[in-house]
Amino acid sequence: MSRPVTLFTAQFSDMPFDDLCKMAQNFGYDGLEVATMGGYLDMEKAAEDLDYCESIKAKMAQYGLKLWAISNHFAGQLVCDPNNDSRSDCFAPAQYAGDAEAKREWGIRCMKASAKAAHNLGVKVVTGFTGSPIWHLLYSFPPVGPNDIENGFKYFAEKFNPILDEYAKYGIKFALEVHPTEIAFDIYTAKMALEALDNRPEFGFNFDPSHLFWQGVDPVKFLKAFPDRIYHCHVKDAEVTLDGESGILSSHLNFGDARRGWDFRSPGHGKIDFEAIIRMLNRIGYDGPLSVEWEDCGMNREFGAADALKFTRKLDFSASEQKFDSVFK
Repeated sequence: MSRPVTLFTAQFSDMPFDDLCKMAQNFGYDGLEVATMGGYLDMEKAAEDLDYCESIKAKMAQYGLKLWAISNHFAGQLVCDPNNDSRSDCFAPAQYAGDAEAKREWGIRCMKASAKAAHNLGVKVVTGFTGSPIWHLLYSFPPVGPNDIENGFKYFAEKFNPILDEYAKYGIKFALEVHPTEIAFDIYTAKMALEALDNRPEFGFNFDPSHLFWQGVDPVKFLKAFPDRIYHCHVKDAEVTLDGESGILSSHLNFGDARRGWDFRSPGHGKIDFEAIIRMLNRIGYDGPLSVEWEDCGMNREFGAADALKFTRKLDFSASEQKFDSVFK
C-alpha cells in the first residue's frame, strides 16, 4: 500500500503559497493538507466561489501537488472554548478580536462553511479542533459536580450537531485531532464524544500519535479502538524528557525549553513506534494520506520537512497478501 504523503501547511504559513508549493514539490511530497493559516485558504470564500477553489487546485497542480484534506483547526477551537480570550484573537477576523461570543459565532459559521468548501475543492475530509468547555475541569479541584462533565459533552453536541448536519449534506467527514484542550484527548474521551453525537458517521478522528504518546496513551490501541473512525493521519513524533524536576504537565515551560517534561520531535527523531502504527493502519484498512506535521524546535524546519518525507516513505509498507508459509503447501 503506497499511501500519499502530504505536508501540513500550518507551520509554514509565513511563506508565500508559491514558495511552499515549490518547496514541497522539490522535496517530493504528493500533496498538501492546506490550512487556513497564512491566508492560504479562506473557508467562507471557498464555500461560495468555485473560481477561487479552482485557482487553489490549479496552483497546486502547477507543482504536481494534490489535495486530500483541508484544515480548519482555528475556527473549530472557537466553537466550544469557554473563554475565547485574547490568546485566540488571531484565530478569527480582526473585527471580532476581544469579543468571545462574536468569535464563537464566527467559528460556527466558518466550520459550517468548511463542509461546502471541501465539497467545492473536491476533498472528503476536513481536519480540525472542537475546543472543550470542560478541559479546565481536568483536575477535580475545586470539586467537579456529578453533572459537570456530562453537561460539557451535551454542550459540545449542541454546538457541533448543526455543524455536522452541513457535513452530512455535502458528504464530508470531520476529523477531530484528538488533542489536549479538545473535547477528546484520549481513548475514553473519544468514546464519550462519539456517544454524545449518537455515533453519527460524519464525526471521526485525525489520528496524531504525538498527542497520545506523551500522555501515556498507546497510539496503536487508539487505532484498534476506532478502526472505522480514522479519517486522516498526521505523522509527528514526540519524546518524554522527564528528569525528576519537571512533570508531564510541562511546568509552564514553552515548547523547545530543555527543562520541559516532554516535547515534539520531527518524525523519526522521537520515541514513537511508527512501525507498529503502520502495521495497525494496514490492519484497519486505512489508505488515506500520511500528513507530515513538522513541529520540532530543535531542528531547521526545511531540513525537517525533507527528512520527515524520507522517513515516512521508508516507513510506509503494505500488508502481506499471503502467509509466509503458504508456499510450503
